[in-house]
Amino acid sequence: MELTQLQSKIHIIRGEKIIFDFDLAKLYEVETKVLNQAVKRNSLRFPLDFMFQITADELESNWSQFVTSSNKHRGKKYLPFAFTEQGVAMLSSILRSDKAAIVNIAIMRTFVEIRKAIGLQSEVSQQIRELKNNLEERLGEHDIQLMEIYAAMEQFLEESAQKKEFDNRKKLGY
Repeated sequence: MELTQLQSKIHIIRGEKIIFDFDLAKLYEVETKVLNQAVKRNSLRFPLDFMFQITADELESNWSQFVTSSNKHRGKKYLPFAFTEQGVAMLSSILRSDKAAIVNIAIMRTFVEIRKAIGLQSEVSQQIRELKNNLEERLGEHDIQLMEIYAAMEQFLEESAQKKEFDNRKKLGY
């Protein structure tokens, strides 16, 4: 199973990375109804932080983004279940086929890759912030140095102007 194929099935709902029941069913090569029945028979294994049903508003606002393929199979009448990473891991304990094991391993690896990418992005963002702060500090130092140079140049020009004025003054006596 390709990483990008799995990544396209992971969505963010309520701030959680989730995979929908219909996508999982397709991956496990079972009907969505069969998957959901297995989950209902083992409901104690699926607390709300492992699996939740999305609301009609969530479905409506994101329908075209993630449910286009299941439209013909389910329709808007049935609200899909969303499985978090922990919920997907728990599915492996109730779906005992070889296919389920292989798919679960691929999904877990995908979640890990996403976490690594997010971590790398955070690390790069932190490095950029540090570079920016260092640059601002250095520019601050350079600004001070430039101000000192400008002050010295102004003083030099002022002294030159005074010397020129002195040299051009009307001389008295010899």
